[in-house]
Amino acid sequence: MPVTAGLPRAAHTWGRAIARNFVHLHTHSEYSLLDGLSRLSDLVARAKALDMPALGLTDHGALYGAIDFYTLCRDAGIKPIIGVETYVARNNRFDRDPRSEGHGKPWHLVLLAKDFTGYQNLVALVTAAHVEGYYYRPRMDKDLLRERSQGLIALSACLQGELARAITDEGIDAACAVAEEHRGIFGEGNYYLELMSHGIAEQERVNEGVREVSLRTGIPLVVTNDIHYVHAEDAEAQDVMVCIQSGKTIDTPDRLKMIDNPELFMRSAAQMSELFPNDREALENTLRIAEKVDLRLPLGELRLPHFEVPAGKTPEEQLRALADAGAREKYGAITPELRERIDKELAIIAKTGYTGYILIVQDFIRFAHEQGILTAVRGSAGGSVVNYAIGMTDIDPLKYGLIFERFLNLERFTPPDIDVDFMGDRRDEVIQYVTQKYGADRVAQIGTFNTMLARAAVRDVARVLGMPYGEADRVAKTIPFGVALTDSRRMSAELRDLEQEGHVQRLLDLAEKVEGLVRSTGTHAAGVVISREPITQLVPLERSKGNVNALQTQYEDKQLEKLGVLKFDFLGLGNLTILEHALRLIERQRGIKIRREDIPLDDPKTFELLGSGETTGMFQLESAGMRRYIRELKPDRVEDVMAMVALFRPGPMDYIPTYIRRKHGEEPVTYAHPTLEPVLKATYGVMVYQEDVMAVTQALAGFTLAEADVLCYAVRKKIREKLDAQKVKFVSGAIRNGVHADVIEAVWKDFEPFARYGFNRAHAAIYGIIAYHTAYLKANYTTEYMTAVLSAEMGTPDRIAIAVAECRRMGLAVLPPDVNESELDFA
Repeated sequence: MPVTAGLPRAAHTWGRAIARNFVHLHTHSEYSLLDGLSRLSDLVARAKALDMPALGLTDHGALYGAIDFYTLCRDAGIKPIIGVETYVARNNRFDRDPRSEGHGKPWHLVLLAKDFTGYQNLVALVTAAHVEGYYYRPRMDKDLLRERSQGLIALSACLQGELARAITDEGIDAACAVAEEHRGIFGEGNYYLELMSHGIAEQERVNEGVREVSLRTGIPLVVTNDIHYVHAEDAEAQDVMVCIQSGKTIDTPDRLKMIDNPELFMRSAAQMSELFPNDREALENTLRIAEKVDLRLPLGELRLPHFEVPAGKTPEEQLRALADAGAREKYGAITPELRERIDKELAIIAKTGYTGYILIVQDFIRFAHEQGILTAVRGSAGGSVVNYAIGMTDIDPLKYGLIFERFLNLERFTPPDIDVDFMGDRRDEVIQYVTQKYGADRVAQIGTFNTMLARAAVRDVARVLGMPYGEADRVAKTIPFGVALTDSRRMSAELRDLEQEGHVQRLLDLAEKVEGLVRSTGTHAAGVVISREPITQLVPLERSKGNVNALQTQYEDKQLEKLGVLKFDFLGLGNLTILEHALRLIERQRGIKIRREDIPLDDPKTFELLGSGETTGMFQLESAGMRRYIRELKPDRVEDVMAMVALFRPGPMDYIPTYIRRKHGEEPVTYAHPTLEPVLKATYGVMVYQEDVMAVTQALAGFTLAEADVLCYAVRKKIREKLDAQKVKFVSGAIRNGVHADVIEAVWKDFEPFARYGFNRAHAAIYGIIAYHTAYLKANYTTEYMTAVLSAEMGTPDRIAIAVAECRRMGLAVLPPDVNESELDFA
């Protein structure tokens, strides 16, 4: 059987198609943080251009890029080989002796997953290395390797591998013993000795030793290239990036200088053959290893945790029972119209498979309420009557015209996104509840990746090149915020002028190569995964960046979504803490118990305060721009507050003056087309919410609600090919309905930027209500509310000063601490 059998596309003999007779198995991407320069997409594209049938990914110590690499390779028709270049403790992973386990001491070893069992073992090994063995680097040990060797292929690694060090430090006999030990761990045919050639004299000496070890032991050789960048011309940029990592400059003596051997790029099969003309078997072994790999990850399968429902009931029956009981409590009776709405929502929830997801969210919100923790569910989830009935949300969708399709839609099959705000100081109690309920091995925070933005890339590269800070800052400040370097160099005349100087051009060329690369890992502000099985059956973990006692995933939320592991958002909102504290003070000081849901939404004192613009300390309303607009608006209904919350964003903000003038009758209310009057009348002809865009597409082009949501989604996500298709559909539908081409174009221009930045109506309603509640308490229970604000701002002197000034403006005295009277908080 030819060695390429089973690889994607037809295999060829050595003589006929040399390009398909080599596979790179030792490859570092940008996820070898600040060590690898290669972007995953560039690696895969280059491998495809070189007609290689497979490609390995072996980043240092972690699996950060594994899922994206896997999907990119599959899409390109290349077999993905997921692996890691790990660190192996000299003694054991628990040893912290700096003499034996300090910086640079652990051995390197390359591990490749042959199959799903191998992938699971790789995940378990990498997790243990981070959680149990981290000391300078994430370290595993040989005991772990023995336990988790099934389904893995090991390569002896680079000059930092145990085999290479034994050859250099102890001789061939010791190296043979190392090789035999590794063969014993991984099994016959699953351990290979690496040959590399990067122009390093020591490496050539080690290669001779490796060949001798192979001759004595019969362990096969394999050729690799320690790829750190895609193209040869990227060597300087990679060297600069290593300097960024180490805090050095290119002129620092005795630093690690990988550019001295600029060979760490993706060579073609022909180039690898030229480097190793007498090692044909070792070259062909790359294909034999690739042939052994048959890894199939379970992508696209929803992996919701099990939620216990009463005996004899299905999750769907339980959700229906909760919804019906809640609807009767909130609406008094279930009318035919309400029955139809609930049934429609339940059917879509069941069909999309998210019944369990909603029950899980409802359960931990129920727990929060029982513990006296205030909550607010932001976003499109507020458009569901079912969510409202079961106590998950507290805004009535029927009262405020909120639509379900914005939350869940059979034509836009994306996971529902339920963002839950908890009191900032009690959020961890809810996370602890789900951890205890589902198991500590099934709950984790979500990791994130911090990338180098354009300005930061310029400053970092300038420091490495030894440029004065002032000059680097001058160049960086010519780059518009949020604009990529390539676009900035085209757009900014000032930057083009600076670029006439050769050293500035070099700076920008290098900065452009590192811009956007992953710099470090972080922790998602709110995201938590709850898994059906122990998380490490599918997802590698590491210690959280903000809390060493917590664990986080090595995959971001988008990668987790591909694996069917859903994100639950547990957000902390300080204003809920302020509200709860104020309500508690009111009850204690005045004997008045107020529930948030009982606060009247037509209170004259509240609207008078809002109209004055004195909104310091209020949720969403205290910025200078918002104070100006709220003063001009003079709201007299809670819907005005909701609208202002929605409009005060980039894009929609341009409509605020029009909205205000039309509300006060200073400008006639006009509509681009008569059919838009019924859908925009409540907002004076102004599109305020994303749902207004949906309503306009329905009115003009005859879209269904679901179709309108698909269009809105394409605009929000800036998916160009989908957006173009939706525009064609919108234009043809509007023309079919007799709408003039000028009107169609004007409307499209209006809502394309708007829908990208606008709030959905449910989100604005929820935040608008919270804003109104803060205004109500400030207007009617000023002392208690401002006391709660001051307590919440303790530890931030600037915010305390603003709150104290506001108290004094209102005639409230703020006294210094008193040992006889003061409490832990402001009192």
